[in-house]
Amino acid sequence: MGTRSLTYVYDNKEPLVCMYRQFDGYPSGHGKELAEFLSPIEIVNGLRSGSQSKVANRAGCLAAQMVGHFKTDAGGIYLQSVTNRDYDWIDYIYHVYVDSETLSVTVEIQNELKPTTVVEFKKYCEEN
Repeated sequence: MGTRSLTYVYDNKEPLVCMYRQFDGYPSGHGKELAEFLSPIEIVNGLRSGSQSKVANRAGCLAAQMVGHFKTDAGGIYLQSVTNRDYDWIDYIYHVYVDSETLSVTVEIQNELKPTTVVEFKKYCEEN
């Protein structure tokens, strides 16, 4: 049996996408991979030519990049409805918030939210 997780991406607190991972959803698995994916990303409002850093043009761009990063073949990763709230079968829920040009992450474990910055989230996942 896998350790299942959901990862939501929010645009100004409005859920935009929900990604279901069937296995390795624990913080030292999916959480760490998510933190490593998010760490170098700069959220921007409009693309600038010649940008040297990894960027996402707001939440929709970040969500598309995230799905593309994790979904490499059939199975394992699925998209779910953002309105489905049947969490009884989910072990971990990750919330990625994009608000203007700010990026933050929380992880929900047994209905307890642990709000963090991306740096704090990465450290938490490495330690757990």
